[in-house]
Amino acid sequence: MAVLDILEFPDSRLRIKATPIEKVDDSIRKLANDMLETMYQAPGIGLAATQVNVHKRIVVIDVSEDKSQPYVLINPEFKVLTDKLDHMQEGCLSVPGFYEDVTRPERIKLTALNLDGEQFTMECEGLLAVCVQHEIDHLNGKLFVDYISPLKRNRIKKKLEKQHRFQTA
Repeated sequence: MAVLDILEFPDSRLRIKATPIEKVDDSIRKLANDMLETMYQAPGIGLAATQVNVHKRIVVIDVSEDKSQPYVLINPEFKVLTDKLDHMQEGCLSVPGFYEDVTRPERIKLTALNLDGEQFTMECEGLLAVCVQHEIDHLNGKLFVDYISPLKRNRIKKKLEKQHRFQTA
């Protein structure tokens, strides 16, 4: 297993739309394991392949307290199950150090493939539903900062660009 580099906003590669995975094989299983290791080390609760510059539709998530319930979601999709909305403060490994309130549907029905290439569905609510939606946004080239005002987004962009300049100097 290996820890992968995580792209940071405003890197344009975060805007690339991921392509579906045709076949779940050992290379996809290795990618999933590397993504889990990267997410746990970061530390985070979700990571999309787009964030590690792999533009395939795969996401890893673990919202458990003790990091014992990892999900690997291949070609994930969801349907909204309720009109009720959740307002939750979100952060992102690709936007380190920033947290903003984002509004998303409270309950969703997730459909994805597992590491054996078998399709499964599950209903998600609360933090898991938010995390699934956040990570699928990444696969579609969208970031949580796209949900906030242009003024706030620009401020975050400028601060991260400044940090990147100092890190590479």
